[in-house]
Amino acid sequence: MVKHTERPAFPEAASVPVRRRGRPPNPGRREDTRALLIRCGTELCTERGFQITGIDEVLKRAGVPKGSFYHFFRSKHEFGEAVIENYRQYYEKRLDRFLKDTSMPPLERLDAFINEAQLRFALSNFRRGCLVGNLGQELGGMNDNFRAQLAAVLNDWEVRVAACLQEAIERGDLPASHDAAMLASLFWNGWQGAVWRAKLEQSAAPIRSFGAFFFRSIGRKEMPAEYAEQPAT
Repeated sequence: MVKHTERPAFPEAASVPVRRRGRPPNPGRREDTRALLIRCGTELCTERGFQITGIDEVLKRAGVPKGSFYHFFRSKHEFGEAVIENYRQYYEKRLDRFLKDTSMPPLERLDAFINEAQLRFALSNFRRGCLVGNLGQELGGMNDNFRAQLAAVLNDWEVRVAACLQEAIERGDLPASHDAAMLASLFWNGWQGAVWRAKLEQSAAPIRSFGAFFFRSIGRKEMPAEYAEQPAT
């Protein structure tokens, strides 16, 4: 059973000092406005991509006057970096909530993360997918700064999953011959493909199939019921 089923939302952004220009908004609402811009930008970039998302669209969704944007961000590029950093913080909190939940065995934690991701994806009507995966395909070959930032995010996620899988190995839930770091890398490679296809097909089926295949491939001794009828390949 999935333990966390709240409606998906992107969090308020952390405050990152930037050089300002233009007339500042009300000081009491300044960081709220910046966070709102980043949250709306995250939603739009996840749905549509970074390059096609215009600053005017972000301002319109946020309900913020045009002159405010350059008070918070020197350029669209700087805004994109803030969006990625905000998504990293948001997603790592989600991962930690599952992968560090010691009330469950390690593989059940990973299973719970997969199940909750399906629910969140469905609640967004399969519009958003994974921002890091989306921007990695869009910008990875075009901008070295974005590429390095996105690669670092994926590496952080791999470390978290590797720690969970290593715990499963030490418990005897997985064969001792397994390399947890390699399995974590394979997990995220497959996960990004499954999420992309789920968005394309507007169905959670690719994510369920990936979960079934991954757990069978690593030799999980007891498969959850939701994977019982999923294809092995």
